[in-house]
Amino acid sequence: MIHRAAAAALLVTGLATLGAAVAAQAPLRDASRPAADPPVTRMVLEADLGRDTISRHLYGQFAEHLGRGIYDGVWTKANGQAWHLRDDVIEALRRIKVPNVRWPGGCFADYYHWRDGIGPAERRPKMVNTVWGNVVEDNSFGTHEYMELVQRIGAEPFVVGNVGTGSPREMTEWWEYLNHPGGSSLADERKANGHPGPYNVRLWGVGNESWGCGGAMSPTHYAEEYRQFAEFLRAFNRDTRPFRIATGPNVGDVMWTEGVMRDAGNMIDGLDMHYYTVVGPWAHKGSATQFDEREWFVALQKARYLDSLIARHSAIMDRYDPRKRVALIVGEWGIWTDVEPGTNSGFLYQQNSLRDALVASTSLDILNRHADRVRGANIAQMVNVLQSMILTRGPQMLLTPTYHVFDLYTVHHDALLLPLAVLEAGRYAFGSDSIPAVSASASRDRQGVMHLTMSNLDPNGPRAVEVELRGATATRVTGRVLTGPAINSVNSFEQPGVVRPTPFGGARVANGRLSVTLPARSVVALELR
Repeated sequence: MIHRAAAAALLVTGLATLGAAVAAQAPLRDASRPAADPPVTRMVLEADLGRDTISRHLYGQFAEHLGRGIYDGVWTKANGQAWHLRDDVIEALRRIKVPNVRWPGGCFADYYHWRDGIGPAERRPKMVNTVWGNVVEDNSFGTHEYMELVQRIGAEPFVVGNVGTGSPREMTEWWEYLNHPGGSSLADERKANGHPGPYNVRLWGVGNESWGCGGAMSPTHYAEEYRQFAEFLRAFNRDTRPFRIATGPNVGDVMWTEGVMRDAGNMIDGLDMHYYTVVGPWAHKGSATQFDEREWFVALQKARYLDSLIARHSAIMDRYDPRKRVALIVGEWGIWTDVEPGTNSGFLYQQNSLRDALVASTSLDILNRHADRVRGANIAQMVNVLQSMILTRGPQMLLTPTYHVFDLYTVHHDALLLPLAVLEAGRYAFGSDSIPAVSASASRDRQGVMHLTMSNLDPNGPRAVEVELRGATATRVTGRVLTGPAINSVNSFEQPGVVRPTPFGGARVANGRLSVTLPARSVVALELR
């Protein structure tokens, strides 16, 4: 995770019953702005000037051994059964076409020894998860269980190896266990444990947050460690060439990016930057559900800061890698609030509101726009932790507003990014500050269909968007919209459908121009044919 001091403050003992607190709906500042005359944002879509592909890996997920993210989240033993994967969660994740799942951490990765998680479950050693809540980890979910999970989802594995308390030998042997085609002792051991063929894992993190919980290293120290560990990750055939991902900067730490790219850039395939949207100070980050419009505004303002962070680190990477061979990976991102009342503060369980959906859409638009350098990202986290796709309570499961944003944005997976030039940006003001009211992405898929996703960040009234279409024609537009009755609307186990996509009829296309009226506090996905 992020921020060593903040993470340490979260490590508390004790277990608490996890409830699903449902917030009262907070009133908006002003819902009376006339819909007939909304402020206008004007754009130009250059449909014939696309150059970069939006990698599907920008829509990756993150599953750490943290709280109920693994146990009860994807791995359950309900009704007296043995531990097994949750079919309902797997089916939901398949629907949003998850491209990869980063595992086993996070901070947990640099405490994890892979041999503890293979072989008969009853023989696996137990450990104390001192990073997150001091609970006993029984290691019943290990390498083979994780590989079954990603295969059933249809995702690629993204394994993070242990640099902090591990060794090059340990990491190299895990690599061989997963990927050698057969004949070595480790490949034979994998076969004896139930998987004769190689897993062909490609995405490989060499440590996690090595500036903090992964070892408190300097960039120079980490670059030396990285070079040694990465050297021993060798391809066995063309299917197992590693895509080696180095620990990247903590938010705006440009000295880290400078040092690691300078000293190890020629051996790096991806650099893993982490950034969380936090409304308040780390000790009191703010409620996930009880917030006012000021906190709504600040959350979206801070989500937009991701744009300048990516630009700043990309500029440094450009000096050492002008051809953009090395990908910037945003390996942890999302909104981080205080935990739900009555839950273990080391479990990072938080509700998920309409505000989270707008943070997600704004962040994904930024990632899409930087597709030339950013070719992977992982929201934190997949189930029951931080800004989740899914929440579970025993056998129950619900889809969060953020899940529905990821569903709407599947149209951008591996699609051609289409430039959107903003000619006139309407502003959403709060107090003396303001941000652009509309966030958007445009792409064309392999069948030639154009897709636009747009978000109205203004919670108080609709916004009109006028888009001039250049280099393409369209005669028909259809769409879906995601919104809710209030800025802090949530899906609860009692009312799981408060925030969900519905058909959208507020768009028209004619004479090379698309006209859209975005409802207040909404995400809209449009298809143009």
